[in-house]
Amino acid sequence: MNAIECRDLTKYYQGFTLDHITFSLPSGSILGLVGENGAGKSTTLNLLMNALPRDGGTVCLLGTDNQSPEFLQTKQDIGVVLDEACLPEAVTPMELGRIMSMTYTRWDEERYQTYLKRFALPRTKSFKELSRGMRMKLAIAAALSHHAKLLLLDEATSGLDPMVREEVLDAFNEFTREEDHTVVFSSHIVSDLEKICDYIAFLHRGKLVLFAEKDQLLEEYAVVKLSPQQLAELDAAAIVGKKEGPYGAEALVRRKQIPPQFVAEHTNLEDVILFFARQKERG
Repeated sequence: MNAIECRDLTKYYQGFTLDHITFSLPSGSILGLVGENGAGKSTTLNLLMNALPRDGGTVCLLGTDNQSPEFLQTKQDIGVVLDEACLPEAVTPMELGRIMSMTYTRWDEERYQTYLKRFALPRTKSFKELSRGMRMKLAIAAALSHHAKLLLLDEATSGLDPMVREEVLDAFNEFTREEDHTVVFSSHIVSDLEKICDYIAFLHRGKLVLFAEKDQLLEEYAVVKLSPQQLAELDAAAIVGKKEGPYGAEALVRRKQIPPQFVAEHTNLEDVILFFARQKERG
């Protein structure tokens, strides 16, 4: 079963269009949503939750059309963390637990208290007294404490120091150990996505440039360093993107289409995304 079915999802703004986004995400997987500022990541997540009116397309989350009356009940199975956690300034983490218990039918107070302790959150400080990082951790703790099946996370690790980011990523990994648990995770920190994601979606100027399994991307593409002569000899069809300098070039290539004498550099997800982005910028 697919946790998300998105078909031709479209949203028009003045000067920007989220342009016919189509993808399917299997249950039990983690999708990393990456793209530059203004690429459409937050818009996509809001449209998935039907928090914005769309101009075209269809969305099904957990088998339910997100514009159907039944979707209100399906929201019980969805945890959301936006890039700005919006809560009343006077609310404390302890009070938030009581509020959530009246909102979600499967609210798990014991689990929530465990996450408060795990994330070192002060139980009695008001929301306005918390740092941005603490606010994000509080929102994550709440999203993980009502037995959701789908998490939608918008820059959920933004503002967290590396050690806390690692802890949060571990929590997301633990969440997907159950087969029917799924995560969509947008982030500017591509190394975070590489650590935990099964699939990668790259948005650029409102268009879905690629949607693929992460391991498949890293198997299919490689970065090679070339002399100008080698670059000229290489089959153009093998080159996804290139960066030329006075002493040679660096190119993202399709591994299966390059001669065996070319030595691939260590290639990570950020390399692949940056070369795709450069290629799209050049048009």
